[in-house]
Amino acid sequence: MSKAFTRESDDAPDRPVALRRPALPPGAKNYLTPGGERRMREELEQLNKRPGTDPESRQIDQRILELQQNLQDAEVVPPPANSGPADRIRFGATVTVRQRGVETHYRIVGVSEVDLDRGWVSWLSPIARALLNTQPGQRVKFKFPSGEEELEIVQAIYE
Repeated sequence: MSKAFTRESDDAPDRPVALRRPALPPGAKNYLTPGGERRMREELEQLNKRPGTDPESRQIDQRILELQQNLQDAEVVPPPANSGPADRIRFGATVTVRQRGVETHYRIVGVSEVDLDRGWVSWLSPIARALLNTQPGQRVKFKFPSGEEELEIVQAIYE
């Protein structure tokens, strides 16, 4: 191909892509559940076993860097000593709430572990902030986009 059809930047070495870092406010810690740490380490191990010549290796290298930095910055928070039903909602709890007779489950996790399809919410999210430090049986008001609702805390368990 003639040089007339290429950009100078095509000859330049690849620049690293910005890493997707967890959105933490200044001074906030990068909390991680023990299960989240284990899953990240397992993913990192699998990615490090890959052959280095596949076409997506740059994206994989970026994911490896992201995992390494998340693990390096993380503060792993173990569950309370008496795992199972809890008397107070803390980081790592899976909380069952009842709203208008319908039960929903939220697991309060680190920003690197969020999975909305599974009901895993960041400890910094509005719903987690409303639930943290409450107790089963307690009712809390929460402002959903559709309006304010009362949530009854049914139970909280730790894995």
